[in-house]
Amino acid sequence: MNLQKLFEAQRVLDEHIMNEHPVQENENRLEKKILALQVELGECANEWRGFKFWSNNQKPRTMVLTDNPDKTDKNKPWLIRNLLLEEYVDCLHFILSIGVQKSWTFDRVPLLNSDEALEIQFNEAFLAISHFYVDKRLSNYERVLIVFLSLGQSLDFTWEEIEQAYFDKNQINHQRQEEGY
Repeated sequence: MNLQKLFEAQRVLDEHIMNEHPVQENENRLEKKILALQVELGECANEWRGFKFWSNNQKPRTMVLTDNPDKTDKNKPWLIRNLLLEEYVDCLHFILSIGVQKSWTFDRVPLLNSDEALEIQFNEAFLAISHFYVDKRLSNYERVLIVFLSLGQSLDFTWEEIEQAYFDKNQINHQRQEEGY
């Protein structure tokens, strides 16, 4: 995965969003991005479903036949969607956006070789985000990035899948801005 390429694409999207939605007086965009990241991580865990001990359906939602919500291909009224991957890259957008806002980028980060259960890894990601919320230092941001990218590896996503899904969603996000989302 080319992290620099992702940070640059996010910078361009963030500029587009800033042009459409300028920062308001007394608005703290960083606080909003951190909250949005936590919400998206919760949505990602919800699509993973593995923590739902009360359910008979604990399999991740990775292949779902749905209507084509963004009408990206008018010849296909339906798409097979990996909802877990979509939520994962929604998180990645906010992580990258936080880095862009703080002028922090990375070429690469070391990944964790975790054999911990996925529910522990999700909790570790929430914890890393919370630590960054309390103390917005570069080292805490880097920890968020490391824990989150390691989670993607544990979810069995390839770097190519993550990158492609990121750019697909990035394109949709640009389109949404053009359409007044």
